[in-house]
Amino acid sequence: MNSPHRPSMVGGQYLITPMRTILLLISLFICMAGRAQDKVLRIPYSSEKSIYGIISEPASDAKKHGIAIISHGFNGTHHFGRDYFKTLNDLGYAVYTFDFPCGSVNSQSDNNTMNMSVTDEKEALKTIVKYFQKQKNIDKKRIVLIGESQGGLVSALAAAELKKKISNLILIYPALCIPDNWNERYPRVEDIPEVSEIWGVKLGKKFMMDIRPMKPFETIGNYKGRVLIVHGTDDKVVPLDYSERAVKTYQNATIKIIDKAGHGFNPKERTLSNQYVKDFLDVK
Repeated sequence: MNSPHRPSMVGGQYLITPMRTILLLISLFICMAGRAQDKVLRIPYSSEKSIYGIISEPASDAKKHGIAIISHGFNGTHHFGRDYFKTLNDLGYAVYTFDFPCGSVNSQSDNNTMNMSVTDEKEALKTIVKYFQKQKNIDKKRIVLIGESQGGLVSALAAAELKKKISNLILIYPALCIPDNWNERYPRVEDIPEVSEIWGVKLGKKFMMDIRPMKPFETIGNYKGRVLIVHGTDDKVVPLDYSERAVKTYQNATIKIIDKAGHGFNPKERTLSNQYVKDFLDVK
């Protein structure tokens, strides 16, 4: 006789009994309930635009939790932030990772890179911070900015303006070199063309004019909170020197250097970066 808790065999094939089906559904529900929940969240940016992003919320009964806002690099997307979902969710943080408007040819917010500028990205990030400050389930004392490459420059500039509104700042190989790089390429304003191209991505003159007067090291130190910088020794895009200078510029900064890592981490290096982020934020 077949047990009601085991599949029955008919004609050499197993049939799932109703009881078995119910138990499987209950197990699946329990498993899903214990995991963080991810969903699309569009944040209004202007009368015509919204910022596309994914929010991953921790599996917690807490009425309030912190929020980590992750900014991707040049021509990146929200997918970069997914690498940090589990680490941050386990620490009790919701995570919002998004596409900068005009920040990528693949942006789901706006993919017109000809309108990209660092200042516009900074303002978009500040808009996101303001949005979460208004949410009742967000602990306003635990708002973390995490930025990769160009998103690191943007996060550093935003934190310098938002100051105490940001509890912690994490910079992953931050591209603090961007103004230097482009100003070296175009020493005079009259040298700047209407259209520039890098890595197959077209940029308008707006981008160059925006960063021309930027001096990141004169402003980023206005953020006095805790800062973590993660950078690789073999980064050919953003020299490690920039991050080493940044750690001296900040009042309360730590740098973690990953040996032989380049600009963009491999799986092993991402695991190490996640551990650094965990250790940095897991402060009682």
